[in-house]
Amino acid sequence: MIKSLQARNAPLADTGYQLTVLTEAEAAGARLPAFGQKLRETGLLPLRPTALQTMQINVGRMCNQVCKHCHVDAGPDRKEIMTRETMQLCLDALAQTDIAVVDLTGGAPEMNPDFRWLVEQISALGRRTIVRCNLTIIVANKQYHDLPEFFARHQVLVVSSLPHFSAGRTDAQRGEGVFEKSIRALKMLNSVGYGQPESGLLLDLVYNPSGAFLPGSQAGLEREFKQRLGREFGIVFNSLLTITNLPVSRFLDYLLESGNYEKYMQQLVDAYNPTAAANVMCRSTLSIGWDGQLYDCDFNQQLDLLVGGAAPKHIRDFDEARLHDRNIVINQHCYGCTAGAGSSCGGATT
Repeated sequence: MIKSLQARNAPLADTGYQLTVLTEAEAAGARLPAFGQKLRETGLLPLRPTALQTMQINVGRMCNQVCKHCHVDAGPDRKEIMTRETMQLCLDALAQTDIAVVDLTGGAPEMNPDFRWLVEQISALGRRTIVRCNLTIIVANKQYHDLPEFFARHQVLVVSSLPHFSAGRTDAQRGEGVFEKSIRALKMLNSVGYGQPESGLLLDLVYNPSGAFLPGSQAGLEREFKQRLGREFGIVFNSLLTITNLPVSRFLDYLLESGNYEKYMQQLVDAYNPTAAANVMCRSTLSIGWDGQLYDCDFNQQLDLLVGGAAPKHIRDFDEARLHDRNIVINQHCYGCTAGAGSSCGGATT
């Protein structure tokens, strides 16, 4: 099993070094245009929030997998975990708002010892919960085997990573045996109603490319995934979400190690889509780190780019009006969300 960048003491474990790479590297002999320049050319600078619709909470970086592309650098050796006290601050802030959706992520969010308590509290507030589930956690050991029933009881929208409908490509990205375990977990979710017509229990899959290229058509990939998973394994699901790999953390490490960094960044720049830029998720989402600090998005969180200006920097100081009156912090990695059909935690944006 590969270790996290942090456990390896790799240079890219330092977010400052990552930002240096992103802002100073050159492609094709010339500096890449600054992302802000592209926004200015298309009338979107400064990038400003719209109505706050989603609170995304990273409850910890501990994970049972060590995926090659992970922008969180998550893994079993990561011990950062959100406390119940910080969760309560998130709930207090949520109660002050009309935010309809709480998106729980990690790591494997289910590994946080207070994960189920948090889901129950969100449900009690009448808000919808999304869980970013890596699937293998469900079959990791007995304490997680009842997660499908727990999710169903609280009407959780389960968003699950499955890079491909083949074992070879999935295992190459996420680790040996991950595909087989993922199929088992999907069947467990299907058995309690997830993905089944008329059940109301939504199961979405997430596809991200296995290399230095953009995802294909979301609609076309969804058709192919449904056909193959249905025919070969009897698995059903609701939607497929395509997400572009952003040059952050372990995917940035892969790009540099493979010599693909400059080519990939140029590809993202060339594919810049102003419609996708207008619909980026950071405009309607607030990202909360495991320690309660506030960010414009999960990618900024992993680069330690706190919300800017006079906006509160920690959930204990939550103020929706001040957060709305801010400019979104940007850098070169933002090209990943604006390339082609766009990319967000909800898939393509155009």
